[in-house]
Amino acid sequence: MASQDMDRPPISDPEAPMERSLIEEFLQAHGTSFATLSALPPDKADALLRDASRYASTRLMEVESRARFLNSIKGDVGLSS
Repeated sequence: MASQDMDRPPISDPEAPMERSLIEEFLQAHGTSFATLSALPPDKADALLRDASRYASTRLMEVESRARFLNSIKGDVGLSS
């Protein structure tokens, strides 16, 4: 069963590239990057990745909220026309 799972391509997440970009942005703002993260002590690298993940999740929720808001405005405008 496990070998069959490895043969299938992974399901792609449409938000993954943006999430990775936001994590990289956070890391750069804190003086590191994915490439240099392994040079840090493990506890510092883990803490940075946790914080970067929270940052990216928050920003993605913000983008989704704005998109829903804009869609609701478009819907309201469409109903009144």
